[in-house]
Amino acid sequence: MDLGVRWKLHGDGRTPAPGAVVRPDERLSWPRTIGLGAQHVVAMFGASFVAPVLMGLDPNLAIMMSGVATVIFLLATKGRVPSYLGCSLSFVGVAAVIRASGGTSATVTGAVFVVGVVLFLVGLAVQKFGARIIHAAMPPIVTGAVVMLIGFNLAPVTASTYWPADQWTALLVMLFTGLAVVCLRGFWSRIAIFLGLLFGYGISWVFDRVFGKIHSVSGGTEAVDHWRLDLSAVGKADWIGLPSFHAPSFEWSAILVALPVVIALIAENAGHVKAVGEMTGDNLDGKLGTAISADGAASMLSTAVGGPPNTTYSENIGVMAATRVYSTAAYWAAAGFALLFGLCPKFGAIVAAIPGGVLGGITVILYGMIGLLGAQIWINAKVDLRNPLNLVPAAAGIIIGVGNVSLKFTDNFSLSGIALGTIVVITGYHVLRALAPAHLKSQEPLLDSGTSSYDDKGAAAAKDQSANS
Repeated sequence: MDLGVRWKLHGDGRTPAPGAVVRPDERLSWPRTIGLGAQHVVAMFGASFVAPVLMGLDPNLAIMMSGVATVIFLLATKGRVPSYLGCSLSFVGVAAVIRASGGTSATVTGAVFVVGVVLFLVGLAVQKFGARIIHAAMPPIVTGAVVMLIGFNLAPVTASTYWPADQWTALLVMLFTGLAVVCLRGFWSRIAIFLGLLFGYGISWVFDRVFGKIHSVSGGTEAVDHWRLDLSAVGKADWIGLPSFHAPSFEWSAILVALPVVIALIAENAGHVKAVGEMTGDNLDGKLGTAISADGAASMLSTAVGGPPNTTYSENIGVMAATRVYSTAAYWAAAGFALLFGLCPKFGAIVAAIPGGVLGGITVILYGMIGLLGAQIWINAKVDLRNPLNLVPAAAGIIIGVGNVSLKFTDNFSLSGIALGTIVVITGYHVLRALAPAHLKSQEPLLDSGTSSYDDKGAAAAKDQSANS
């Protein structure tokens, strides 16, 4: 049984020839492969340990389970789709909404576990019926609007929680991170969030020495005097130990808030599989369903023990584009590093000490970038927003999601924000399309990112390739 864990040595194992690429089933020498694995870990760190902190979950467990999730993904796709699975930022807003309504970490992971189940089932459906069903249910106007409202729904979290903790540190971190994203090149631009965090740690330490304690809210509701950077817990933490585990708890209100993120995860997976296929020169359409199911299964396992959900990371795809090394052996090495970091409580204590002002500067950019990915989906698909069939449901859903509009059914049940906005976009689009005059439906919808060729010949080729893999 081929699980994609055997690799041919590429050339002399040192440096690829000019213009050559290291394919998924090839590798460089093991020292170089391990070094590339470490580079992939650094690339995913910025987002993958910020996300669990923002969700109120254990960063050590998040990093460890990202390694486990990557292994599951590589085995499921038989080494055909080189990708790293890190903590999904798409759920940060969901976690904030659930916690604001009194939910606990168990409630958050329970809701996300159900999302993992749905994602797994969607992947099975794509394997059986083809990727065309994704586009039929969620055309670009829908996926773009949902991704956008998920990102922009987070704006109040930054404005009311992180930024006020230390506004001047937040401003400097925002400026530094923005410059790093725009001005740095290659690999360094891919870890701009990580560099912004390091800068934030440094500037917080300097401000503590120059200005003393700051008077702001820190871990409670009342403003108190406290150090911006408090590393006292780091010295007390052990070097080796297991992260904290907990079982999920299931509440319908939380599940309904989390379910819309399935759309964002499907769009992410489709785009990433397409991007990897274009880089490696392989037609991976036949692997899309497997990739989605593997993502769902990995998220189910992670959330079952108290960790965050996972998704394929564009940061690591960027590393592959820069190095032209697509070897899945490097991702196995990265997964090994992640497992080791997850077993180091001292590392988790350092992550947990991120100052609130630093998170304020990071999230201003990060949350906005998540939202604007929705606009990128529209641009890539050439969505015509002059057409009211597209404009009306997207406009209504985004305002509901961003404004956290609520629709109350009973004293104990209501829909609001992300959940209500998503329902409005999806049902609004399909109902309006069914009732709209013919001239508004005359433009053929374009394929989503990641669903490339669906003429009979292309679909048959993808099917044959999937059957032979």
